Formats: sequence, C-alpha cells, structure tokens
Amino acid sequence: MIFPAFLKKNGMIGISAPSAGVGHKLESFDRSLDMLRRRGFQLKETASVRVNGERGGSAKERGEELNALFLDDTVDLVMAASGGDFLDECLPYVDFDLISARPKFLCGGSDPTGLLYPITTLLDIATIYGFNAGSFDPEGFELAEGVLPDFLEDSLKILQGTDVTERSSKLHLSKPAFLAESLRYDKETSWRSNVGEIRVRGRVLGGCIDCLKDLIGTRYDGTIRFVEKYREDGVIWYFDNFSLSAEVLYRTFLQMDYAGWFDSAKAVIVGRTLFESMHTSMDYEEAIRTAFPKIPVIWEADIGHTIPHMTMINGALADLTFDGASGSGTIRHLPGL
Repeated sequence: MIFPAFLKKNGMIGISAPSAGVGHKLESFDRSLDMLRRRGFQLKETASVRVNGERGGSAKERGEELNALFLDDTVDLVMAASGGDFLDECLPYVDFDLISARPKFLCGGSDPTGLLYPITTLLDIATIYGFNAGSFDPEGFELAEGVLPDFLEDSLKILQGTDVTERSSKLHLSKPAFLAESLRYDKETSWRSNVGEIRVRGRVLGGCIDCLKDLIGTRYDGTIRFVEKYREDGVIWYFDNFSLSAEVLYRTFLQMDYAGWFDSAKAVIVGRTLFESMHTSMDYEEAIRTAFPKIPVIWEADIGHTIPHMTMINGALADLTFDGASGSGTIRHLPGL
C-alpha cells in the first residue's frame, strides 16, 4: 500500500470540485477555509470550485482541474470541495496514470467516494474519507473561537499523520445538520452488532454506499484485486448510507457479496442512515443482519453523513474493537503497515 506524505505545518492543500460547486454556500465554505488557514495550512483552489451548481463545471473541466492539482509540485494534499451527485461523470477525464506516478492523499466525503475508491483499489494508494474542504465550518457548534468539535479535530490530526484512536460518541445529532435548530448532540449513541464483542485487525475499505453501488463491476472497481492482494490481512469494510432504503441497502449488500467483495471480510461497519425509508416490512436492522449472517457487523456507527462521524483511511491497516455490553467501539488506523 502506498501512503502519500501526510500534511505538515504550512503545507499546501489543493481544492477542486470533482462533484458539486460551492457557490450556493460560500459563507459556510469560507468559514471552513478560514479555520484551515488558522491551523497553519495554505490553500489553493481550482477555477471551478465556486461554481453555483450541482456540477463544479463540465465533466472534462472537473477531471482536468483535479489532474492539475496532482501535477502541481506546490500542492501537498488534495481535497474535494464538496459532495454532490454527479462525480462519476468526470472519471473518464481523470488521469489515473498521473495520480499513480505522483501520489498525494486525496480526501473527500460522500460523492467523492467515486474517486477515492478506484484510487485505493486500482492504484494501491491510500485515501482519506470523511470530510470535504467545506466541512470545517465551526458555526453552530457553540464552541470557543478557533475550536472545532472533537471529531473534526481528529480529522485534522489524521491529515497530519498523528496517531489517533477514534472512539464511538456518547451522543450524536438526531437530525441532519441542515435541518436541526442547534448542533447540540441530543441522542444517545449505541453501536449495535450481531455479535457480542469484536476485536479484529484488517485493511480499511469503503465509502458512501450510495456511490459505491454504481461502481460495482465497472472499470473503476478494483475490489477483487484489492481483496486478493490483502487476503492475509483481511478487510474491515465501512459503509456510509446517505439515503438508500432498507430494501435497496440489502440488495446492494447482496450484489457486493455476489461480486466477491466480502470474500476476506473481517468485519463490516455500517453508519447511521441520514434519510431513512422502507417500502416493505424490512427495516434497516433486518436488512443488515440478513445480509451478513456469518460476518461480524456493526450498525448505527459513527460513520458517514451524521454528526459526529469518524475519519477513515482507505487501505490502512486498522484495529477495530467493539464492546457489546456498552455498545461502544474504537478504530485505530496503522498507516504505513
């Protein structure tokens, strides 16, 4: 596994918009960038980042602007500006040979899964999932000036290569952040599982399952190669479910299983679903339990779109622990191994 250099103080973060532009949320985006600057990082945006639209430019523009950041010697690490819905359109214009020759950490959350996943599974380069450049807006958390909530502080530490053990939260926000009157956590967190205790080590792999399902079996799906190469280590899968219904989530897990994705799975972690729905009697617990009858699986975890959530390093070895009695767990990445 290739681990690009972590970010050093005064390091340059290159920001592009492979999915949506941020023109509709510029005040929040600028507060996030200000926070990154306060932490000592330099920033460089590509031309289309501030486009006000569901696409940060044409597919060709988005791919070429991403390529430019990997080609730029002054850029140390690359971040997606935002999530969205149409990242897959730019994949034919992404120069994967260039990325392979000039590896840098690519970071993103949600739709950028469509880039992170092939870079890790096809190119054997670690990527970072859990946040975008616009994720560090402190407004609404009611903290002291210059302070971020713990889960975002952990994200910045991980960017810099700090050894962080991420722990399950005690409380979380019960609503999507943009629908909540306050960002005060209001619901008790309890990870759930089909087993009593989990203590495993394996290679971390996953992302937003709404996006991953569109890659299954395409030329951007390097899962079988990854699973075979790291069969001895095994895989700790994680899935961020934005809005798949219980039934579609179940069918997607089946499709992944039939495609061989879970052949060396050590465990599976499923985050809290942001927008829940179902059109039969199947709920999310049944969907997850039924999909993984023989693999340890955790659900209602601090993964994905809900707040707080963990930062995951695709390709890294990690230690996962789960205590069934308390419903709590930890993840500690071991990059470089």
